[in-house]
Formats: sequence, C-alpha cells, structure tokens
Amino acid sequence: MTDTPVPPAPASVLTLVRGRSDRLRRLMGGLARQSVSPRELVIAWMQPERAPDLPDPKCPVRHLHVPGEPMPLAAARNRAAEAASGDLLVFLDVDCIPSPGLVAAYADAARAERGLFLGEVLYLPPDAAADGLDPATLDRLGRAHPARPPVPASGLRREPDAGQLWGLSFALPAEAWRAVGGMDETYVGYGGEETDLAARLAEARLPTFWVAGARAYHQHHPVHVPPLQHFSAILANASRFRARHGRWCMTYWLDQFRAAGLIAWNAEAPAIRLLRSPSADEIAAALRPDALFS
Repeated sequence: MTDTPVPPAPASVLTLVRGRSDRLRRLMGGLARQSVSPRELVIAWMQPERAPDLPDPKCPVRHLHVPGEPMPLAAARNRAAEAASGDLLVFLDVDCIPSPGLVAAYADAARAERGLFLGEVLYLPPDAAADGLDPATLDRLGRAHPARPPVPASGLRREPDAGQLWGLSFALPAEAWRAVGGMDETYVGYGGEETDLAARLAEARLPTFWVAGARAYHQHHPVHVPPLQHFSAILANASRFRARHGRWCMTYWLDQFRAAGLIAWNAEAPAIRLLRSPSADEIAAALRPDALFS
C-alpha cells in the first residue's frame, strides 16, 4: 500500500528579495519540508537578476522583477499578489525559515475563519548557522520578540489590534487583499505600509487572529537601534499615516528619534518638526551587530 499524497493547500507563498540569496535558499528549503505544500511560491525580485542555483521548494515557483529605488516594498508585494493564483496569500519575509506546519496552519485558519492571520516568529541568535538545522533545534535556539503577545496553544485567538500585523509572516484571503486595493504604493521606502494595510483591513471589518502552528524562524542580521538609516522615510511615512488615519504609527521609533534630539514630536502633535538629520557617524553608531530585536 502506498501513502495517498497530501494535496497542496490553496495558498500562495509570497516573498520579496534584494540580495540575501542565502536567506532565500533557506526559506525555500523550509517550504520543501512542509507537511502540506503551498500551491506555489511567488518571488518578487527587487534587483535586476534572480539568484542562481535555487533549491527546489517542492512547489511551482513564479519569478517577477519589480524595479525601484529605494526598495519598492509596497509595490513588490502588490505585484506578487497580482501574480499569485492561490485563494490565500501567505506573505513570508525572505529572512524567515518556515516551520514544517506553517502553510498547513494558515490554510486551516482560512478554512475556519475569514480574517487577517498572524503567525509566530522566533528570532535566531547571530551564531546560529541555520543551514541543516532541524525544527527542534530552531525551536530551542529561537527567541520570541518581547513586544509580541504569545500565540495560542492551538487554533486561533482573536486579536483586537490589527496593528499587531508585522510583515515577517502573515496571511489573508486574496479577495480581502483585492477589496482594499493591496498596499498603498505612496508609502515610499521603509516603514508604515504594513500598518496602513492593517488599518484599512480593520476598517473593512476583516478580523485579525493569531494562529497556532504557523511558526517561522527569523535569520539574524545586524540592525540599527534606532533605525536611523531609514530616518527620512520613517518621518514621511508616519506623517502620511497620520494624515490618513488621524493617529501616528511607528511611535516607538519616533520616540527614539525625539530622545536623540532629532525631532520635536509627541503622540498628540499634529505634525513632526524636524530639528536636524542624523549624521553619518550617528547612523554608524546605531548599528547593533548582535542585537536580536530592533
């Protein structure tokens, strides 16, 4: 007797890439180990050429090129979603290795509810050589972000704050994405576009859920604390969000900029007043090679 093949989930996995081809290869290796394969992997390349010698993720792969400077994050997600054929869109950051149950967990969630689904992300330390590590070892090495609530032990848990959406790992029905127009491409550069999407989905009455079992492992890279290399984009995108929604996003970073004497701002302020831009030395000093979290 032979085992009956498990049919693929009605889910398209989408990822964006500029550089970091080693991270992409590990993501694809994780997809090859899924208990239920996705319908496809869609890769939006924010660079002229795709990386060579990619592994087989055990599902069809679609490639598309999305040019632009600075990194066209919102546009790349929109182009990837337009190219996807699945009923469920699973967005996975290129730094993330999916656990074997991630696709199945998101697919089960979509069968149970119509919603915006958030998965757990564990952060790997700098010295974790992710190649060849089994999920049990990744579970042992990974650390949950201290600012994120724990996921449920099983099933789904309703999340009242859609702003908990973090772009590393999330899923939603393709029709819900299309209904709100996807991501707003007027958010240029880093920051704000994901929170804006979450706010518009909440306005459209799409509920948000944490999903048990949709775990991913974030491969370490150095971070800036605060993210001064994205200073101008964060100010512009936070102001754009405030004009649309009447409240601020990225307040944690804005607080850090204020504390550094770069801006005059508070949560009740109608606008950000620029005091000065960070110097090259300040940006370099903000780099934290060993920090797990930003």
